[in-house]
Amino acid sequence: MVEMDNDTIVAIGTKPGEAAIGIVKLSGDNATKIVDKIFKAKNNKKVKELKSYSIAYGNIIDTDGNKIDEVIVSYMKKPKSYTREDVVEINSHGGIIPTTKVLQLCIDHGARIAGPGEFTKRAFLNGRIDLSQAEAVIDIVRSKTEESLKIAAKNMSGEIKREIHNISEKIKEVLVQLEASVDFIEEDLELTPYAKLTKKVREIKKEIIGLIRDEEKGEIIKNGVKVVIAGKPNVGKSSLLNILSKKEKAIVTSIPGTTRDAVEEILYVKGIPLILIDTAGIRRTKNQIEKIGVEKSLKHLNEAELVIFVMDNSKKIDGLDIEIVKKIKDKKSIIAINKADLPEKLKTEEIKKYCKNKKIVKISATKKIKIEKLEKMIRDIVLEEENFNIEEKIIINRRHKKILKDVGKLLARATNAMEEKLSEEFPSSDLKIAKDLLGEITGDTAREDILDRIFSRFCIGK
Repeated sequence: MVEMDNDTIVAIGTKPGEAAIGIVKLSGDNATKIVDKIFKAKNNKKVKELKSYSIAYGNIIDTDGNKIDEVIVSYMKKPKSYTREDVVEINSHGGIIPTTKVLQLCIDHGARIAGPGEFTKRAFLNGRIDLSQAEAVIDIVRSKTEESLKIAAKNMSGEIKREIHNISEKIKEVLVQLEASVDFIEEDLELTPYAKLTKKVREIKKEIIGLIRDEEKGEIIKNGVKVVIAGKPNVGKSSLLNILSKKEKAIVTSIPGTTRDAVEEILYVKGIPLILIDTAGIRRTKNQIEKIGVEKSLKHLNEAELVIFVMDNSKKIDGLDIEIVKKIKDKKSIIAINKADLPEKLKTEEIKKYCKNKKIVKISATKKIKIEKLEKMIRDIVLEEENFNIEEKIIINRRHKKILKDVGKLLARATNAMEEKLSEEFPSSDLKIAKDLLGEITGDTAREDILDRIFSRFCIGK
């Protein structure tokens, strides 16, 4: 059991620097007492006399009676606050000096500087949220896209907690039947329905595998993938980069070999962060500088998680195209036939001979033809699922994934033990450990060092 001290903590809850408002917040039994020593309301009312969720206007006064700033103070009475403790927030004018001065006055009157994530840690320790919800808080803060924000917001509402509790209860049901059978061992009766229980455990493991698979897609939505635009010179790779990034990132000319080095851009396509790399055109060349660019292109091609192979609709397929196709045959890739607005010389049927099982789309980067279709293709291929709907999924994080992989191994061992008709103690032991491990996701069985590691990722004021 993790213990929590009873100190009243304080921290600046806004980013340092010039701003309209700076917030200093306190949490703990002495929060109102400390603020009442430094705050004088215009109506002379004490903070402790305020109703919960109400505000007061007045001034912060230092120990010499000097006015520091005009502020608004808000009060949230326990247990209906973020931490389930008395919480007071002082809204001063923004800026490093005013907020730092207010912070120091709070410390001078008995508050302690909060540790990283300590407000959220108290919310967890006081039972307002579970550990998966606490982790969702930092995911909300760090969200880079609307999709990643949806994942974090859903987890904040307790979706992971409910799913893990559901799995834990199913394991418990199997354990109850196994342990009930142990009581009849001395009577030498075969009462344990191993076939039925084995089926149940397999179903539980299947649920866990689904969560792990969706986590991998969640990581893509949170952190993105490396996408390389490859092809011969002058097929429109740079134009495609510009249209996808919605800015003139790369130089576009009709001269082959303009791009001598890789041009990198981070952008968001259909909610997916992409590290998009426009490479030098791949061709045989004697130009030493261009040759280095081609070598770099091939290196990026090998490292890519997705390749967009751009071909020219106005040119027939040639040996170099086929060479590039061979290099990407084992990679996730899209064949983007550019310049669809020009007379067709590149037949889709001919490409399919060399590009089996590859998605093909005809586009025009300059005329913006079927660019949205290409973007949808990118999303579907990256997530390995058409119409992947975040709102219908429960997306765990990497820590949860590691725990669930260990749980999966224990379930497999329990299944093997039952299939071999071993004594009930063997599968029971593995299932008990599995159930305890699940508690590390919600925080029911989490050790203090695990909590410290998780909350150290937070900023001081959260």
